[in-house]
Amino acid sequence: MSKIMKAKKIRLAKAMRQNRPVPIWAVAKTKAKVRTHPKRRHWRRSNLKV
Repeated sequence: MSKIMKAKKIRLAKAMRQNRPVPIWAVAKTKAKVRTHPKRRHWRRSNLKV
C-alpha cells in the first residue's frame, strides 16, 4: 500500500477505526437495549467513498 496517497491511507485508517462493535460498557449501561452499531460496515457488502 505504499503507492496509495497519504490522504487516502488516513481515510482508510479512520474507516477501520470506526468499524468496531459497540463497547461492552455501553451494552451494560443501556441494559442491552443498544447491542448493534448502526454504522457497522462489512468489507464485502458495502463500499467506501475513499
